[in-house]
Amino acid sequence: MQPGIHPPYAPVVFRDKAGGFAFLTRSTATSDKTVEWEDGNTYPVIDVEISSASHPFYTGHARVLDTAGRVERFERRYGSRGQGRS
Repeated sequence: MQPGIHPPYAPVVFRDKAGGFAFLTRSTATSDKTVEWEDGNTYPVIDVEISSASHPFYTGHARVLDTAGRVERFERRYGSRGQGRS
């Protein structure tokens, strides 16, 4: 890497506010807020809205949409009205 052109790459804590989950990783992201981590060191913290700890896809609480049922209900309600019109 060329010196002076890359942002600093340092340890950062990402904290999921919805799931109460946090993890320490390295990133170029920065923050003014800090948190004391389990190892006793203080790191910048970035609060995120959602992570794998709270996202429905990863937690198994995802809803499955019945698109076929919706199409059938639409066709029953509106039938073939509008077909053949320009």
